[in-house]
Amino acid sequence: MLTDADRIRNLLGTYCERIDAGDFDGVGALFARGALAAGEDGPPFARGAAEVAAFYRAGTQLHEGSPRTKHLVADTVLEEPAADGTVVARSSYVVLQATDGLALQPIIAGRYRDTFGRDELDAWCFVERRFFVDLVGDLSHHLADPSIAGGT
Repeated sequence: MLTDADRIRNLLGTYCERIDAGDFDGVGALFARGALAAGEDGPPFARGAAEVAAFYRAGTQLHEGSPRTKHLVADTVLEEPAADGTVVARSSYVVLQATDGLALQPIIAGRYRDTFGRDELDAWCFVERRFFVDLVGDLSHHLADPSIAGGT
C-alpha cells in the first residue's frame, strides 16, 4: 500500500516523465490547482493547468516532438504537515539533454520547493512549485528564451 510520502514522490516522478515526453498538457494537469514561481519570494508566473501548459509550450524547444531531456529529482525531504494539511517537499534536480547538435550533458541543476495539498477527492496535488537555479550549462537547445531558466 502506498503511503502519503509515496504518493507525493510519485507526483514528482510523474512531472519528470511528462516534461521529458513533451507532454505539456499533462504537466499543466498536474498544476490544475497549483502555481509556478521562481525564487524565495517571487510571485507566481503561471497558475492552473492552461497557464502552466502554455508556459512550458512557449519556453521549451522540441526536437522531433520531444525536448530530448531527462529530468532527475533526488534528495527529496518531506517536511511535517502544516496546520492546513499541506506538505512541503524540498528536492534537488538535474536536467540532462542530448540532441543532434548537443552531446549528452547536464544543462541545469537546482532545487524545487514544492507545496502539496489535497484536492476535492482527497488526492495529493501540487499547490505551488518554487524553482531555484544553482548551476547553468548550455541551455541553447532547451529553452526558447534562456532568460526563463528559473522555470525548467
